[in-house]
Amino acid sequence: MQTLNIFLQAPAGGGMSNLIILVMMILVFWLFMIRPQAKKAKQQKQFMNNIQKGDKIVTIAGIHGTVNKINEDNTMSLEVSPGSYIKIEKSALSMEWTANINKVTEEKK
Repeated sequence: MQTLNIFLQAPAGGGMSNLIILVMMILVFWLFMIRPQAKKAKQQKQFMNNIQKGDKIVTIAGIHGTVNKINEDNTMSLEVSPGSYIKIEKSALSMEWTANINKVTEEKK
């Protein structure tokens, strides 16, 4: 009966170390998951707000074009070929692909 009692007793001071481990796990999760994603969302929003008429952009569907008109309802008119326009949502813009296409264009100049 005495050996059974040894196994049923909780170790002394184990609660504090478990709490510290839990806090550290939350900190690591925040540093590597939540913070970078919030930073990228902020950059994406700033990118969408800085789009102007005449900018060359790429959508997340891979459509290349030039901004013709920016509307108040978060849409824009995109010229995909001379005289051919489509209406897209601002949220459909790809920040990475647009930056890449503009970088290639600047390097050619």
